Amino acid sequence: MSSTDLFKYALVLLLPAAYFASRFLRSTTLPTSSASSAAADNPVKSIMQAPRDDLAPPKDDPFTLVQLKEFDGSDSSKPIYVSIKGTVFDVSAKADVYGSGKSYNIFAGKDGSKGLGMSSLKEEHAVSDYSELSDAERKVLDDWHAFFSKRYNVVGRVVDLPVPVKREREASSENPTPAPNPSSDL
Repeated sequence: MSSTDLFKYALVLLLPAAYFASRFLRSTTLPTSSASSAAADNPVKSIMQAPRDDLAPPKDDPFTLVQLKEFDGSDSSKPIYVSIKGTVFDVSAKADVYGSGKSYNIFAGKDGSKGLGMSSLKEEHAVSDYSELSDAERKVLDDWHAFFSKRYNVVGRVVDLPVPVKREREASSENPTPAPNPSSDL
C-alpha cells in the first residue's frame, strides 16, 4: 500500500471523527446571553417542592375513607386529597402528579400509608393499615408525613382507620416523637 493510499484512508476515518468532535465541543460551550435568558424564561419543572411558609392553619375536619374517595382527582371541579397516617392533605397544586392517570394518582382519594412506607406503587399496597410495616418502612412513612406537612395544607383527618392504626395514632399523640431532622428532606 502506498503512502497516498494510507493518507486517503486516514482522511476518510479522521474527517467524521473531527466533525463529531467539533459538534460535541460546540454543544458543551457556555450559553450566550440570549440562550441563558431563554432558560430563565422556561425553568425546568421539578416534581419535588421546597417547603412552604404560606400554608393555612391545619384543619381537623372529619373524613371517612368512603368520603375521601370523592377527592381522587377524577372530578376536576373537586380538590385532590391524599391521606397519610390519617392526616388528609390537599395536593391539588400538584395535579400533574396526583391527578387522574398521573404517576402518584394511586394515593389520591385514599390513605395509602402502607404503600408510601413500602415505597410501592402497587394498588394492593395503597391502603391505610400500616401496622405490619418494619421499623425502616415506618421511618420512610414518617418522612413522607413530614414532607407533606411542610408542603401541603392539612384539611382534615380520617376518622375510620383500621383499629391497629387508630391505636398507634392515639399512642403517638400521647407520646409525641421528636421532630424529624429538618435537613433530611425527601
